[in-house]
Amino acid sequence: MNASSPTKPKLEGGFTLLEMSLVIMMLIALVAMTSFGGGAISTWTKGRDASETLRSVYVAQRTYLADNPTAPLSSLSEAKLLPYLPMNSGTFPKVKGLDDTMRSINVNVSPPVVKDSSGSTYDPSGSPKDSLWDVGE
Repeated sequence: MNASSPTKPKLEGGFTLLEMSLVIMMLIALVAMTSFGGGAISTWTKGRDASETLRSVYVAQRTYLADNPTAPLSSLSEAKLLPYLPMNSGTFPKVKGLDDTMRSINVNVSPPVVKDSSGSTYDPSGSPKDSLWDVGE
């Protein structure tokens, strides 16, 4: 029976050019997606960090005003709120803007807001209800 049955050629293992091309194209697509999404992630991260900083300042404001119920909001200063901040580092926190410049926080309004170089409110998201760059509602 062995003499009459044809022998099948052994197939060599390995990848074809088409398979290799598909793998390379998928890797390029993944790299492209992550590189284009990196800017949006960075922007969101800066906004999230600003929001967390503003929330800690807001809690410090509320705590100070609870301890000093007759103190007007306009009398608040960074020095007065510094002992009320969680994990007091000895300096009042600042917020990094989208252009990587450090911005101060206006503590004389409630909730506190980030100030730009002219002293007006800095909120690149444009919405006070998104909880990015503001305490939100």
